[in-house]
Amino acid sequence: MQDTVVFLSQTVPEGRVFGLDTQTLISIGIQLFNAIILAVALGFILYNPVKDFLRKRTEGIQKKIDDSDAAMLKAKELIAEYDAKIKEIDKERLEILEATRLKASEESKLILEDAKLEAVEIKKRSADSVSAEKSRLKEETRIYIIELASLMAKKYITENIDEDTQEKLFEESLAKMEGAKWQS
Repeated sequence: MQDTVVFLSQTVPEGRVFGLDTQTLISIGIQLFNAIILAVALGFILYNPVKDFLRKRTEGIQKKIDDSDAAMLKAKELIAEYDAKIKEIDKERLEILEATRLKASEESKLILEDAKLEAVEIKKRSADSVSAEKSRLKEETRIYIIELASLMAKKYITENIDEDTQEKLFEESLAKMEGAKWQS
């Protein structure tokens, strides 16, 4: 490596680090020409694919933006539709509640009327039952009083009436019975 540095230092004229001679200028010109040709060739070769790539990428991004806008619009439409449906459901719910309330009111009136009729019927049956029970008790009481009176009369008669008086009463009763007409 040391030999190379020495050789290069010998080719450069003395006192200059960099020699600007025709050979250097031609070399620089050729390198510039090669760079320009390379840039133009790469431009022709790579410009259209890069341009197409960037266009496709832009279109893809724009498509995604359009899709998201369409999805957002559709979502807003669905939200509006669901809000309308919810309002309709609330309205229908209120109508059903009102109809149910009216029906329940009518049914309660019918039930109350039926209960009143049944109460009147029960009162009538119990009044009839009480009346029948009263009649039965009156009849039982009348029969009991008759039996008691006959027992008392029998006891009184046996104790106070002698046989002559009994005979006389028997004949009077028999005479009255003979005078009465027998119904047949």
